[in-house]
Amino acid sequence: MDMQDQNHEFLYEGKVAGGFSMLAVVLLLIPAIIVGLFLLLPHSQWWIAAIATAVGFLGMIILSCGFFVLQPNQARVMIFFGKYRGTFRSTGFFWVNPFMAKKKVSLRIRNMDIAPIKVNDKVGNPVMIGMVLVWKVRDTYRAVFDVDAGDSPAISVSDDGKIKSADTGNAVTKALNAFVGIQSDAALREVTGRYAYDEEGGKHDEITLRSDGHEINEQLESKLNERLAMAGIEVVEARLNYLAYAPEIAAVMLRRQQASAIIAAREKIVEGAVSMVKMALDQLNAEQIVNLDEERKATMVSNLLVVLCADEPAQPVLNTGTLYQ
Repeated sequence: MDMQDQNHEFLYEGKVAGGFSMLAVVLLLIPAIIVGLFLLLPHSQWWIAAIATAVGFLGMIILSCGFFVLQPNQARVMIFFGKYRGTFRSTGFFWVNPFMAKKKVSLRIRNMDIAPIKVNDKVGNPVMIGMVLVWKVRDTYRAVFDVDAGDSPAISVSDDGKIKSADTGNAVTKALNAFVGIQSDAALREVTGRYAYDEEGGKHDEITLRSDGHEINEQLESKLNERLAMAGIEVVEARLNYLAYAPEIAAVMLRRQQASAIIAAREKIVEGAVSMVKMALDQLNAEQIVNLDEERKATMVSNLLVVLCADEPAQPVLNTGTLYQ
């Protein structure tokens, strides 16, 4: 198995108490501290009572740091003085060792809209291409410890292809959004560079960006899973949502597409006209309506092709003489 595909996460098996029961204990400390203060004052100096009261309130504050709430499809990565102790996934209100760091990680499905970026396709034509990415965290260990949360902002890509920041979520979320955004941009450029925008000469001999969107989406998803596995991220879906020639060549490519369409239409018209002329000659010959020599047949074929292939209706010329005049 590839090291990137291994899940390094394991469930937290330490002691976790119910949040409401511990909350009751913490709240009971308040009257206990007050009662202790009144009991100590008559039998000791005031500073001893003050220290005892301060210690009591400090203990209450420390115990309060152990409370946390976990909603569905969320997890807490438990870290005790730098050591990973496991991932807690149960939902509800809980209390754990106050000195245990509890990093929240969302396991919910997330969308990322990669705005169109300019990329050269296989033949060097600049195209604008964008995609929608659906992803989620699979391995909380990798998501927290293998991606630097430093000062990484959540990112998005602007219309001109530049990355812009958007400070939302906690440090882990920001780091994951930044990582996914940059890797998605790189994967999109890599896959786009392998294929041409459209088929050449109307022949569909190989995969193209415009005609084979399903295959392109599958390759994008595979490439992104390969890139994001190192961060414990699973790609649910990746699909193109925008594809067009870059503005500087869009007009030229439009004319080329129009020319290709006209040529294809003309081929169909000529093919049909030839078929109709052949049918006419065969029927005249079979029913012995008129006997034509090769020269007259050629003239008839020419006239029929003009009538059938012309863009405008042909003007008939009546022959009032003989066939050879």
